[in-house]
Amino acid sequence: MFTKSCEYAIRAVIFIAQQTYAGTKTGVKEIAINIDAPEHFIAKILQELVRKGLIQSAKGPNGGFYLDDNALHHSLADIVKAIDGEKLFHGCALGLRQCSESHPCPLHNEFKQVRNKLTKMLESATVSTFVHALENNQAFLKQ
Repeated sequence: MFTKSCEYAIRAVIFIAQQTYAGTKTGVKEIAINIDAPEHFIAKILQELVRKGLIQSAKGPNGGFYLDDNALHHSLADIVKAIDGEKLFHGCALGLRQCSESHPCPLHNEFKQVRNKLTKMLESATVSTFVHALENNQAFLKQ
C-alpha cells in the first residue's frame, strides 16, 4: 500500500516523536537501528522530511532530529503526502488515468469506499497518538 520510503518515514517520525517526548534528540544511526531500516536510505528520507517541515534537526554535539509542538500534531496523511504524493488519496485502484464516477474502472466503487476509509484514518491519526502506545508496549516499530 505504501512505498518502502513512506513506511520508513512513518516509522522514523513516530520514533523521533517518542524520543522528543523523552526530551532527547536522536541521530540517523539510532533511528535506523530502532526502526529496522538501512541507515543511508533513512538519512535521505529524513532530509526530505526536514525540508518539508515535518521534522526538525539541529547540528552540533547536542544535535539530532526532533519534533516541535506543531510537528507532533501532523497527521499520518501529511507524511504519506510528503513522501508518496497524493496518489493514494485520489488514484485509481488499477492505475488508470481516466477512472472517474462517469468512467469507472471495474474496482472503482469498492475501492473508493476503502480509499475514503483509509484517508479518514490517516488524516485523523496524529504522530503524537502513537507515542503512548509505544510507551505502553501496545505497539512496536521494529520487526
